[in-house]
Amino acid sequence: MTDTAGPADAPELTTDLERAAWTRLGSVLDPEIRRPVTELGMIASITEGPAVTGPHHLTVGVRLTIAGCPLRDTITGDVEQALADLHGGTSVTVQMTVMTAEQRAGLKEFLTGGRPPNPFGPGTLTRVYAVASGKGGVGKSTVTANLATALADRGLSVGLVDADIHGFSIPGLLGTTARPTRVDEMILPPVAHGVKVISIGMFLDSDRPVAWRGPMLHRALEQFVTDVYWGDLDILLVDLPPGTGDIAISAAQLLSTSELLIVTTPQQAAAQVAARAGELSEQTGQQVAGVVENMAAMTLPDGSVLDLFGSGGGQTVSDRLTATLGREVPLLGSVPLDPQLRQDGDGGTPVVLEHPQSPAGAELRRVARSLAVRPRGLSGLKLPVTPRD
Repeated sequence: MTDTAGPADAPELTTDLERAAWTRLGSVLDPEIRRPVTELGMIASITEGPAVTGPHHLTVGVRLTIAGCPLRDTITGDVEQALADLHGGTSVTVQMTVMTAEQRAGLKEFLTGGRPPNPFGPGTLTRVYAVASGKGGVGKSTVTANLATALADRGLSVGLVDADIHGFSIPGLLGTTARPTRVDEMILPPVAHGVKVISIGMFLDSDRPVAWRGPMLHRALEQFVTDVYWGDLDILLVDLPPGTGDIAISAAQLLSTSELLIVTTPQQAAAQVAARAGELSEQTGQQVAGVVENMAAMTLPDGSVLDLFGSGGGQTVSDRLTATLGREVPLLGSVPLDPQLRQDGDGGTPVVLEHPQSPAGAELRRVARSLAVRPRGLSGLKLPVTPRD
């Protein structure tokens, strides 16, 4: 047997080609869990056999987590690609099976063993940003989706919770129609543009309204936090619904280390409402990481500047929260009105990836850069250490 760190024994490997294939398969990641398939007990067998179309042939048995896995074709292609040039050219046959109940239980224990029920509670090393706005229509979800993908594009491990249960829009903004995979009670979130994503919209059979009240909203958010396997994230973004209602309060309770990012437009009326959303932090005990102004002035082709929604709202929110909370709340960025931002959002391709040099894309990437360099460490955290006599 070959040693493995995963939940199941490695297959019996008897030839040099089989051993080389096992090593190469260590670079193949499960598309949902984002861990090597060799660690997850997904490789049932590797057998060298008579050549079919080249000098070497391998038959690889792959265990899927569930029957009807929606990403089986992706896994097949990744395995074939990883082994194609092995030893000067290798043909590959991938044979799919399904994990037994015991193997799934072993996988779950491997992934979650030793982890607290709430991975983002006190002591977490993940930096959690809850993106809030005082009112709807300010582009909060668009800002959230672009920040998430820009951070992932910088090489960070990023998760995104669409907590706007009644007005979910994150799947569309990221261009994904994928559904989460359930392994018993554990939920594996789809990955879009390198970001692990969960949204109530992924569980609905049609684009219909969600008519839920407080307790059900809290339970949905709780499941997104505790039942979803997020892995080791650098940053988790939470797209909150507008205002200071049930979900905002539940998020503060479930994500006790979260910091608020306040999104507003330059309009003074919007800024006043946004400031109230930030002042909620006094009651919830959250920090406010900063303010992002969206729909700011745009420069027209003739060089003139159009302030369609006025000016100064972002700085107004920043100044008011700094004075009210007694600590600096910076204006992190001012994203200009940009038709490209809207077009890319409608197409499910975030502007920070599709048109990174556009006015909006460049500014959103700059904001993401400022969030990425904030430290992810133990400073200020209460550690479970008890002094001994």
